[in-house]
Amino acid sequence: MVNAIWLFMLVTGILVAAFNGRIDIVTASAMKAAELGVETAFGLIGVMSLWLGLMHLAEEAGAVQALARFFGPVIRRLFPSLKPDSPALGAIIMNLSANILGLGNAATPFGLKAMQELQNENPHPEIASQAMITFLALNTSCITLIPATIIGVRLKANSANPTEIIGTTIVATGFAMTVAIIVDYLIRRRSRV
Repeated sequence: MVNAIWLFMLVTGILVAAFNGRIDIVTASAMKAAELGVETAFGLIGVMSLWLGLMHLAEEAGAVQALARFFGPVIRRLFPSLKPDSPALGAIIMNLSANILGLGNAATPFGLKAMQELQNENPHPEIASQAMITFLALNTSCITLIPATIIGVRLKANSANPTEIIGTTIVATGFAMTVAIIVDYLIRRRSRV
């Protein structure tokens, strides 16, 4: 449906420009937008490489296991069906850590790994387990303390103050995560009855 909406908007814009004899503006704008997209992507490579490297070092140094032990009590309350030594815990911690740092793209591989591990522990593989649903809710609504990717985009766009969004990001994502945890808990509790 979204693709149809985008297609409709693009075709309508091109037809209106052609009708008004301004197709050259559409062509120039399309080329400029494509160039800006490539420049932005290359600008973000540095930010992503830095944080992915730090995350990999943390994983190799055992910091992931330390984080899993530290956050173990909270994670066990959020994921009561998981065993304390579940391999999914490390992937969940890495995913949430990347999300907390605002690295959505870096969080994706960890999220896929976490889902794979959760599926391995799923007693009914044809449906999502409660742990999978809880993880999806946390992953989608995770609090972001340092929106690194957004700051990188704002830097690339020559923002006067690229970090001014940190406070509002923390409040908005903190509220979203709190609501997600509460709703997940209530639904999980209701489904047990």
